[in-house]
Amino acid sequence: MPTRHRVLPPGSSRPPSPGDTSSGASPALDRRSLLRVAGGGALAVATLSAAACTKSPPPQPDALLPQEVSARTDAVWAQAAAATAPDSAAALTVIATQRIAHADALRAEINRAIGVYGDGTLPKSPTPLVVPPPAPAPPPTVAAVRDRLSAACRSAADAADTNSAFRAGLLASISACCASHVEVLLA
Repeated sequence: MPTRHRVLPPGSSRPPSPGDTSSGASPALDRRSLLRVAGGGALAVATLSAAACTKSPPPQPDALLPQEVSARTDAVWAQAAAATAPDSAAALTVIATQRIAHADALRAEINRAIGVYGDGTLPKSPTPLVVPPPAPAPPPTVAAVRDRLSAACRSAADAADTNSAFRAGLLASISACCASHVEVLLA
């Protein structure tokens, strides 16, 4: 038969008697129970330590980044096409201006999601800043700009389906604007 060792409650000078519950002391723990509690605590600490040491996957760039790249590229293409198509230059200039506004709105949303430090600086982010690409070597035709805008319209509409709240509205309005560029300005 195992030997029972009585563990005294803190602040107690004498062990409680077996039937005494008036003092509010908890029942005595035998050695086996004490080892179970200690082993369970050690297991919990080891599990939490292992969970804290696992590496989380690296952060991914923002899902709006491809839309911003597309908008800046479309603006460059529209500006380049305006030089070769004088009859459509006014419409292409409006398209370039609005696509730059789309890119700026997308960048503002990306920065809002990242957050801003108290001093106004942005934290390090896996989403790089987008630099407008150089103008295409042979200037694109109006038809090529129309095709890019059609693709941007579809892409923004598809991205709006996978996003929620403000982002979905932003992408849907960009999609609608690109559709109006294709169907009204470049028709």
